[in-house]
Amino acid sequence: MKNGVMGVKVYGDLQSGNCYKIKLMCALLGIQHDWVHMDILAGDTRNEAFGEKNPNQKIPVIELADGRLLWESNAIINFLAQGSSLLPEAPFDLAKVQQWQFFEQYSHEPYIAVARFINKYLGLPEDRKAEFETKQAGGRKALSVMENQLAQTQYLVGDCLTTADISLYAYTHVANEGGFSLDAYPCVTAWLERIRSQPQFVPLG
Repeated sequence: MKNGVMGVKVYGDLQSGNCYKIKLMCALLGIQHDWVHMDILAGDTRNEAFGEKNPNQKIPVIELADGRLLWESNAIINFLAQGSSLLPEAPFDLAKVQQWQFFEQYSHEPYIAVARFINKYLGLPEDRKAEFETKQAGGRKALSVMENQLAQTQYLVGDCLTTADISLYAYTHVANEGGFSLDAYPCVTAWLERIRSQPQFVPLG
């Protein structure tokens, strides 16, 4: 690869969609990596040692062989994808990738990922049920935006897989765990299958 990444250490939770982005990217690009499991419910990200790696105390974090650290999932996958077909070099196409990644962080994850966390990680406790319900409309809107785009193109940025697709695949393919049915989104469903059919694809977990 042009950026010279040969091996990385990944700090993450294998059930987390944001961390899964890194696992999937490494698999698709054949990047050797070591996984350090972090239990967020047990407070692994809140200890002093991890805080020195990421002062924001969130996963994922990658550590390069020379000790450099990088956090925020979409920044990580774009770094790993440098020099590959998964990250366009043309300025407008690159901006379109980033457009979808910002959409994922601001219009998709706050609804679908948070609803999944409340349901899957916390077991939908009584004091979070109202919050869980408030996430449903926003999640459905995000899926509708994706459905509209994927009715026009095979992938989110044209007809080639990019890191934009990896970003949004992570939580979309487990949207049912947040209470979202994909039955009304056939183009999204077909897109998920196209990603699953990629060589070297690995599932969540």
